Amino acid sequence: MPELYAIIRIRGRVDVPPDVDYTLKLLRLHKKFHMVIYPSDQPGLKGMLQKAKDWITWGEIDYDTLVEVLRKRGRTIGNKPLTDEFINNHLSKYGVSGGIYGLAKALMEGKVKLHKIDLIKPVFRLHPPRGGFRRSTKRPYGDGGELGYRGKAINELIKRML
Repeated sequence: MPELYAIIRIRGRVDVPPDVDYTLKLLRLHKKFHMVIYPSDQPGLKGMLQKAKDWITWGEIDYDTLVEVLRKRGRTIGNKPLTDEFINNHLSKYGVSGGIYGLAKALMEGKVKLHKIDLIKPVFRLHPPRGGFRRSTKRPYGDGGELGYRGKAINELIKRML
């Protein structure tokens, strides 16, 4: 069972090299503080993350955080909030039932891929983090910054950005 990566764009759109800009477009990270969710076994994802590591941060999202993100920031096509009724009525063809909790469970188990469902927007628009960033947004996470791979610590950042 693959892990789910939450990928957040931390830095803006100015002075981005063309190859990195193209990679960010493929990841659907067009603006600052946008987040996408992909399974870790997605072909080509690791290389894309390495290419864009100086503009994004990523890590493994847990079930509780995923439910909260879907509830607070999930949007359907037409920019309406994602609700339990919508999921039960429209996503049964994908084998999803049980509302937002059922969708989160299916995503975690790898039965459904969010970027393959054409009724839900795959990009979550987040706020800047409450209390600001703890460290520099120009240095890697392991080197005292905010960028790059951060593992399970991504959940704390996401909760501050909801």
